[in-house]
Amino acid sequence: MTQYKGTEPENIAYTAVATLEGGRNGHGSSSEPDMDLTFDTPVAQGGKGRGTNPEQLFALGWGACFQSALGLAAKELRVAATKLATGKLRSSISVGDQGESFGLKAKMEVLLPDVDKETAEKLVQRTQELCPYSKATAGNVPTEILVVDSLD
Repeated sequence: MTQYKGTEPENIAYTAVATLEGGRNGHGSSSEPDMDLTFDTPVAQGGKGRGTNPEQLFALGWGACFQSALGLAAKELRVAATKLATGKLRSSISVGDQGESFGLKAKMEVLLPDVDKETAEKLVQRTQELCPYSKATAGNVPTEILVVDSLD
């Protein structure tokens, strides 16, 4: 069995545990709190699209983590939390052919209407360094992170 031997967190605060069966066309559950999902391959990949897919979960998880880490970056860079209150983020995870298997591509669009562009870009850069998902994917998943004026 292969195990990555990277640097572990000093203290584990929480461990999410999920039980899955059937892969992309199966079922998954987790607890604390209870979550129960049916998985289905997206229509664009030949599925029926009647359930959640791993890319949706990854986009939601990474996006939520990134937006929370943005608060840490703001505190560090002395940007008032109130300036982040109107902020939004769109997280996109794409999957496609890569050699004999599949690969991922990510895009984060960060909207911070109450923060000037230069400061927003500094915040996003620092957030990329703080977010656990961003650190986990660094060098592994092509990622584009943009400060945008609109999510339309």
